[in-house]
Amino acid sequence: MPKKENIKRKWYIIDVQGQILGRVASQVACILKGKHRPDYSPHMDLGDNVIVINADQVKITGNKSSQVYYKRYSGYPGGLKKINYEHMKAKKPDFVINHAVKGMLPKNVLGRKMITKLHIYAGPDHPHKAQKPVTLPNNLRKI
Repeated sequence: MPKKENIKRKWYIIDVQGQILGRVASQVACILKGKHRPDYSPHMDLGDNVIVINADQVKITGNKSSQVYYKRYSGYPGGLKKINYEHMKAKKPDFVINHAVKGMLPKNVLGRKMITKLHIYAGPDHPHKAQKPVTLPNNLRKI
């Protein structure tokens, strides 16, 4: 079992330009969980930090751009708000990827801690150059 103070976290950059949303989200979720590490334990947070760039250029297949809705409910009668994928991607491109990855993480305290290691940016620039992140190639997501 790895001890909390012995965990070395790496930083990875994933460029999602032209990539499919679901496939990218599953790879990001695996890295955030730490499933790529040989000392993986499901009850510990062993995942690494992930920087996602070009979030505004991610794709989805088929007719989902007009069929997928993001919903939120205020709790009041008639308080359901629905926004489809096209409008959400134009308004908040980071929310689309964050929502997809968050759905693939555990629904508990551990999952909420894992999602804090995800950093999403709409363009190619990010402020994490000091951490010396490693770029993952588009066609190869295995570490």
